[in-house]
Amino acid sequence: MTTNADMLTLFPDAQDVPEAHALPEPVELRGYLVGGRIIDWDGPMQQIDSPVEIRRNGSLEPVRLGSCPQLDAQAGLAAVEAVRQAWDHGMGLWPTLSVADRISRVEAFTGRMIEKREAIVRLMMWEICKPLDECRVEFDRTVEYIRDTVDALKDLDRASSRFVIEKGIYAQIRRAPLGPTLCMGPYNYPLNETFATLIPALLMGNPVILKPPRLGRLLYVPLMEAFRDCFPAGVVNVVFGGRSMVGPIMASGIISVLAFIGSSDAASALRKAHPNPNQLRCILGMGAKNPAIVMKSADMELAVAECAAGSLSFSGQRCTALKILFVHEDRLDEFVERFVDAVAAMPMGMPWKDGVRITPLPEPGKCTYLGMLVSDAIAHGARVVNAGGGQSGGSLFHPAVLSPVNADMLVYHEEQFGPVVPIVPFRDMATPVNYMVESPFGQQLSIFSDDPKEVAGLVDPLVNQVCRVNINCLCQRGPDTFPFTGRKDSAEGTLSVGDALRCFSIRTLVAAKGTDRNKELLAAITREHSSNFLSTDFIM
Repeated sequence: MTTNADMLTLFPDAQDVPEAHALPEPVELRGYLVGGRIIDWDGPMQQIDSPVEIRRNGSLEPVRLGSCPQLDAQAGLAAVEAVRQAWDHGMGLWPTLSVADRISRVEAFTGRMIEKREAIVRLMMWEICKPLDECRVEFDRTVEYIRDTVDALKDLDRASSRFVIEKGIYAQIRRAPLGPTLCMGPYNYPLNETFATLIPALLMGNPVILKPPRLGRLLYVPLMEAFRDCFPAGVVNVVFGGRSMVGPIMASGIISVLAFIGSSDAASALRKAHPNPNQLRCILGMGAKNPAIVMKSADMELAVAECAAGSLSFSGQRCTALKILFVHEDRLDEFVERFVDAVAAMPMGMPWKDGVRITPLPEPGKCTYLGMLVSDAIAHGARVVNAGGGQSGGSLFHPAVLSPVNADMLVYHEEQFGPVVPIVPFRDMATPVNYMVESPFGQQLSIFSDDPKEVAGLVDPLVNQVCRVNINCLCQRGPDTFPFTGRKDSAEGTLSVGDALRCFSIRTLVAAKGTDRNKELLAAITREHSSNFLSTDFIM
């Protein structure tokens, strides 16, 4: 990996940071939320530095953002006890609360969260180095997701607010909570992806232990009091730590639902730590190696624009990023030339810079890893086809476009999760199709073609390899009402506005024979509003 001195100049002197985005005062988080109390921690602390480094006297120095607790097994088990009490075998306040009341608590929290928008966005930008505009979009999209999920739950509840009569049996069928839930989100979308599991879990009546991602933790500091104030004790518990804390949480056997977004290896380890895996429901978002297939008939201007954005938005640190590009041999030279120009036009720099696309990488050692992938590809016959590709400076890594890439290279197989773009030439459609068949991943792919028969011939086999085929556009999650899931090692369960509510609940019914006595009994219960489950109330 080559160090580029010019890239080091992209890091600012302290006085060059715009006043509106000035270095934040270090956030020294000493507390964690368990059982409705923010508890002071007097144990080991984890220092948190920004990927943004400051130039001083010709060298780069890290920016210290603050610190947070590095909780131990004892603290993790205290959270388990809190969530166990809140659940109380399904008889606790939260799991038996009416849907309308749970919604009102979530809406109250959302209002408190909106008040902290600027603080959350600023902390996110400094800690994970996501472009400022994208941090704002992530926050606003999360608020929209909460509101859409609330609306979806209202629709779901309205549909079940009646009795079903079948073969002389009267029944009311509703969705009931599953139990204590552990929510763990990823660093690249530390707010949105975490809340995509947290909010539906809460709305369906499950008490939660929330472990923020290892990068992107400080943005939860402004939310701690809102969590404490808006939910009953033990319903939301926020803990910070690593395997030494999470392992005992899973090994306790109390957790009923694991909502995890990260690597498949980590997901497997968490599942195996549970003593009763058959009693554990998993909602998992894991790895992906989404390909683009650029056919001979493709609109090249469109294909290049979508592939560049799809592979390098937020420096390629998205599970839905295009991570390998298959390009028909007859259009390869044209594609590469246009693609290299598109990459060269992408602004690189600090996250507050207008229009910036390539920012410092937050994962320690990531530049070294990406440099290794580039070196390995070169050793097996690839070339870096863009100027400066693969060079680095501090935590900045210049996007590397590699061509031609083949199956002997690590980058052909591994999910790079960064700004390295492998291009694979092909002539026979069997090449990209077999790639998907043999891949351990199965999230999405993109097809670029203007030939109807060609597209149809690809769609039919590939919908059985991935869960979303995008035609003439990049891979993406949204709209949030669409199913978001994957095959193989890419996902388990479906995260979308409606599907997530179902993932965190189970269909449950109360049934009685349609005798006059039972009819009067059921009528009295609903008339007197004495049950939250047996209810014909209609949420407006």
